[in-house]
Amino acid sequence: MIETQWTKREKDIARKAFGVAYERECKAIYQNVRKMAVGINDPSGLWRLSEYLTKIREEIDEKYDYRYSVLPFVFARLICEGLITQEDLAGLSEEKLTEIRRIAEFMIESRGKRANLPGKSHLFSPLK
Repeated sequence: MIETQWTKREKDIARKAFGVAYERECKAIYQNVRKMAVGINDPSGLWRLSEYLTKIREEIDEKYDYRYSVLPFVFARLICEGLITQEDLAGLSEEKLTEIRRIAEFMIESRGKRANLPGKSHLFSPLK
């Protein structure tokens, strides 16, 4: 990965896209927790919910890393997971968009090979 500088405008775009993805994911988690909570009727259900929240919190903490040096990887993953779109990154430099596209395409290809699926995902179309 090439270490690049982020302009003020790019930092604003990145922060907004990062926030959009985080809010979308938290909303989905909240909805899942509500469904799980409705079905709790014994202590083991409470502990399953607690285990779920602990696991999800660890995943979120690992995924949402806002260090500029790793943001291209973060954004590529968020695109592959459908949490942001390429439009959310409009305004980043062509160099950054190319790096994000390259990483996302690698992630999609790797996922396809592991699952014996085609190498492209319906969630990602190449950045222009």
